[in-house]
Amino acid sequence: MGDDGADRQATFGSDGSLETDTTPDATGENDFGDPKEPNETDGGYSRYAVSSLLQKAVRRSDEEVAAWAAWELARSGYAWNLWDRLNLYVVEDLRAGDDVALTIERYEQLATERWEPSEWKGRLCAVHAALAAARAQSTREAANADAYFSAAAEERAAARERGEEPDHDFPVDDLQPGGEFDVALDGHTGEGSRLGRGTHFFKTRGARVGPEGEAELSARWQRLAMELDGDVDYTTAEIERALAPVDPAAPWDEPDGTDGEPSDDAKHADHGDTDGSDDRGDRSGSLSEFSE
Repeated sequence: MGDDGADRQATFGSDGSLETDTTPDATGENDFGDPKEPNETDGGYSRYAVSSLLQKAVRRSDEEVAAWAAWELARSGYAWNLWDRLNLYVVEDLRAGDDVALTIERYEQLATERWEPSEWKGRLCAVHAALAAARAQSTREAANADAYFSAAAEERAAARERGEEPDHDFPVDDLQPGGEFDVALDGHTGEGSRLGRGTHFFKTRGARVGPEGEAELSARWQRLAMELDGDVDYTTAEIERALAPVDPAAPWDEPDGTDGEPSDDAKHADHGDTDGSDDRGDRSGSLSEFSE
């Protein structure tokens, strides 16, 4: 999207009052032959109202209204407003991971870089993008998460000020070794590094996936890589644990019968020889050997 839209986007305060407004270059006559007022669309509507309607139509999956609102903004000279809003809806109103973000980005490129946004081809791109957004799964999950986490942060701080436990807290504990999220404290963290949690810890705990588990081919590669590892001697039980999918009901738990401690051979491999030397060079506990 071009830079011309950023400094022309109206901003409203919490009371609905207009804080900034630079009228875009959308002049001329409306459909009735009258000179267009500032921020008026060709159909005689407020472009703010049409833009808001577009977002609500996307959120409520009303394809026809979304298509019209996008078309109205594009033909009226407010394409910058349209594409700015559509990109916002991707993060505010649509489910995470939906590939509609790439679809909208491509239509925007075609409408603004290859063609004129208010001309026929540009208007078709606007309609296509709006339809793609309206057909995607709607959700306010990101906005709801942001609001909840922000409120919890305030409650948490206020509770500490009162010397009390908060009524609502973050969905994690204090991130200490031995806690619910112990697995996160691997060699990538200071705590994990001080505990000597190197490659063995990461391979058998930190790299586990789920709940679907690794695909068959990936699991085969993982098993063979661990069996053929010349630096860490994994037991059969440790390899099975590494391949075990995460329990969706308890994603931070380790499989039954395991405590997360490495075998004696693995401890030796992770920490180096007892005399302080390590004939494996810098591979012991090296973050270069694995990725988060």
